[in-house]
Amino acid sequence: MHSKLGVCSWSLQASSPADLCGRIAQTGLKACQLALDPLLEGQWGEIETINQLNSADIEILSGMIGFKGEDYTTLETIKHTGGVRLDAHWEYNRTHAKHAAAMAQRLGLRLVTFHAGFIPHEAGRERTLMIDRLRQVCDRFDDRGVRVGFETGQESAHTLLDALNELQRPHVGVNFDPANMILYAMGDPIAALRELSPRVVQVHVKDAVKTTTPGQWGSEVPAGTGQVDWKAFFGVLNERGLSVNRLIEREAGESRVADIKTAAAVVGRLA
Repeated sequence: MHSKLGVCSWSLQASSPADLCGRIAQTGLKACQLALDPLLEGQWGEIETINQLNSADIEILSGMIGFKGEDYTTLETIKHTGGVRLDAHWEYNRTHAKHAAAMAQRLGLRLVTFHAGFIPHEAGRERTLMIDRLRQVCDRFDDRGVRVGFETGQESAHTLLDALNELQRPHVGVNFDPANMILYAMGDPIAALRELSPRVVQVHVKDAVKTTTPGQWGSEVPAGTGQVDWKAFFGVLNERGLSVNRLIEREAGESRVADIKTAAAVVGRLA
């Protein structure tokens, strides 16, 4: 498979499908990872969105979903609310995943990614519950012929790999985001990529710098200006033969289009 370069739709803060297409055009890219939540929640029409993207000749490389109740205010709030963790919203989130899987199948998507939530490293009730819930969600996608990728960052590479093995779903992979490893202070991104490489199905191109205050977020910065060693990152992808798609993600700053173009230039120079 030849890897393709695209942009994460949510990075562009578009107000409508037409606006999204216009902003993608400004980046010079012709592909995206599409946030499915606006379509699932009825904010954007599914048919209109697909028609607009098709008319603009923009390829959808994968989908992304979030879960109800996720609170990214602090590291502590997301630890307790991320992914499928919240009991209060589990039934809603299970149904949400089922609908997302059906939509992904309709759209012809082969991959949907999401944050699983903080998976405890230690065995116990909480870890068992998380693994069971993730198995249920992944099976809904598998029923539709759609692969799942867990976002990295909310646990160490070793913990995530252990959880994937315990899940016993070989088709479930990893959406590797090097910046998240830094933002969540979960280890060196290059070492983590090496460890997780057998399960990596897509990567995000995003950069960050470590926090100077333990327990607080690191800071996301434009690609090439942070602490991700991009030459080493693409070196690992190449040496491991990982021809996976690269999706530029930018979730901070007021110059999203310019920052995405900067990231594309980094990929063009070093990949």
